[in-house]
Amino acid sequence: MIYTNSLDSITTDMLNGFFVDWPDPPNTQTHLKLLKNSSNVIIALDDTTNDVVGFITAISDGVLSAYIPFLEVLPEYKNQGIGKELVNRMMKELSDIYMIDLCCDDDLVSYYEGFSMMKTNGMIVRNYHRQAGIK
Repeated sequence: MIYTNSLDSITTDMLNGFFVDWPDPPNTQTHLKLLKNSSNVIIALDDTTNDVVGFITAISDGVLSAYIPFLEVLPEYKNQGIGKELVNRMMKELSDIYMIDLCCDDDLVSYYEGFSMMKTNGMIVRNYHRQAGIK
C-alpha cells in the first residue's frame, strides 16, 4: 500500500466505488473537488494497481481546531488495516492542533476510541437534498 498527501496524479477515474450505501452519493468529480478543498488529505493507493482504495480528509483553521469529515475504504479493501493507517497518519499530521473532532455512527465509537478519541455530545444538520454535493 502507498500512502500519499499529494493529489497531483489523482483523477476522477481513480475514485470509483466510494460512499457505499449513500442514497445520493457524490459523483467522482465532486469527490475530487472535496479532496482538493480539504485542509489535509491522505490517500491510500494499491501499490500493484495504483487505484485509490481509501482516503481521509480534515478541515482545519491550522491553529486550534480540525474536523475529520471523511474516512473511506473501498469495501473489498476493508479489514486490512488501511483505515487504521489513514487515521494514524492524519492524527500525526494534526498533532499540533488543540481539538480534533469527528462525528460517527454509534457502531463506530469503539473504533475511534482505539485512537484515544473520546465520545462526546455533538449537534449536526444534514441537508440530505444536497448529499451529492451538486448545486
